[in-house]
Amino acid sequence: MADHDLTGFERGTFTHDGTTHRILRRGTGPAVIVVAEIPGITPKVLEFATRVAGLGCTAVLPVLFGTPGRDAGPAHVGRLRAGLAMASSIGKVCVSREFTVLATGRTSPVVTWLRALAAHEHERCGGPGVGAVGMCLTGGFALAMATDERLLAPVVSQPSLPLALGRRRAAAIDLSAEDLALVRGRCEREGLRVLGLRFRGDRLVPGDRFALLRRELGAAFTAVELDDSAANPQAVRPPHSVLTEHLVDEPGQPTRAALDEVLDLFRTRLLGQDRGPVAEAPAAGGGE
Repeated sequence: MADHDLTGFERGTFTHDGTTHRILRRGTGPAVIVVAEIPGITPKVLEFATRVAGLGCTAVLPVLFGTPGRDAGPAHVGRLRAGLAMASSIGKVCVSREFTVLATGRTSPVVTWLRALAAHEHERCGGPGVGAVGMCLTGGFALAMATDERLLAPVVSQPSLPLALGRRRAAAIDLSAEDLALVRGRCEREGLRVLGLRFRGDRLVPGDRFALLRRELGAAFTAVELDDSAANPQAVRPPHSVLTEHLVDEPGQPTRAALDEVLDLFRTRLLGQDRGPVAEAPAAGGGE
């Protein structure tokens, strides 16, 4: 896939408490904050955002790392470029005070900024509330954002923090006990539903991490766990990115069914609609 020139996406910035990040937007209607995975807002992430906009929502993508629109691993350079892009983004994250990479029982500081962004976009876009999708390193951010009552549809896709070094970290997720208790309370009182996605063989997202969410959130947590064989075999990395790089975008495919479940969560919680038809592939964006 070629780089995306960001055609169709509005560019802007958002500042909270002295911190400014660029953002991309597409669509109209209730906001869905799409927090990209490492290495950043790739063409596949933009395709997902385009689908969200196609529902009748506003896809809002904060630029926390990487170069928006850059392909993580096109065929002509494959694993080399993918590796360099990953290393660059991981390096920025590891030295940034906004991200908690190894510690357990802590919410990354960037989540405060993301909650403020969600509140701003809710006021701007209207609707009953906001959705959020976190992916990979940012997967747990969507859960941590759900301490705010405006967050109605959190999706935790392949949450990879804290890095699963040892049994304790493998069975943890990157938010504080206080924040997890607040989310659990919302599930009990308000019927909040949390959707989680992972491949079963993904070492970055151990099964113990989803077991923790089942224990803490009970029936409010829906886990979509896919066999590794369901992943797109053309991807340059092992099975990991359910909604983007490892999506097999064909009816009947498990990853496509997972995508449809995510879109249905937004459709029912933000738009007040019944479950809809399967997701149509978005039109190709600009390239180079």
